[in-house]
Amino acid sequence: MSTVQSVERAFAVLRALAAGPAGVSDVAERTRLPKSTVSRLLGTLVDIGAVEQAESLGEYSLGELMLDLSASASPGRNLVTIARPSLEDLVEHVGEAAGLSILHGGEVYYLDQVEGSHEVHVRDWTGETIDAHAVPSGLVLMAGAPDDVRQRMLDGPLRRWTDKTVTDPVTLAHRLDEVRRVGVAWGYEELSEGLNSVAAPVVNPSGTVIAAVHVHGPSYRFPATGSAALTADAVVQAAGRISARLSGLHRPSVATA
Repeated sequence: MSTVQSVERAFAVLRALAAGPAGVSDVAERTRLPKSTVSRLLGTLVDIGAVEQAESLGEYSLGELMLDLSASASPGRNLVTIARPSLEDLVEHVGEAAGLSILHGGEVYYLDQVEGSHEVHVRDWTGETIDAHAVPSGLVLMAGAPDDVRQRMLDGPLRRWTDKTVTDPVTLAHRLDEVRRVGVAWGYEELSEGLNSVAAPVVNPSGTVIAAVHVHGPSYRFPATGSAALTADAVVQAAGRISARLSGLHRPSVATA
């Protein structure tokens, strides 16, 4: 295995664990790597302190080294941990699954998902990636991205997932301008027939969009008739609470005499 490939695979493992603690089999499934490779990488990452293993469950999670590096590079030691209470509150309020995602290249990477109360659940995308232009969370992240990043993504390729997926770059650019203006994005069966979603941005203390909060559900029940505006507002408020928590963690301390 080449050095570059080893580094790429190690980061894939770390990204998988950012979604939450997992065993070797789960990490292998999330990364689509052989279990033997994942086991070897996890052993090395444990040795250097980037990953920790729970003795009782045998599950792996991000170690203090990664959390310290994350704290230095971004607001908050663990975005998933910070966001989880707000996601749970959002699910309780809306009744559908809620999730958290970030932009990774030209795709959305799903960090976490909290299931709704319905017997029929939508798919859990945690640890997976999807074309950003096909989902509201991706539209929110694209709208908040630097102009050069946004333009690269608009230059494509833009895959058509359903007949309703917007793939025309000019139309998509206008749509992103509107998302940036209103601070929320809806998607109706653009990724998959029978699936609707709404998303809003999470920002860091400097106002940069770093993540997206979304709620999604089957189109036959979501959004309920007349509830779209209230649902979107609930998602915006949840994203705002997460942003506020991030800002709170980085408030400058006040010196006392």
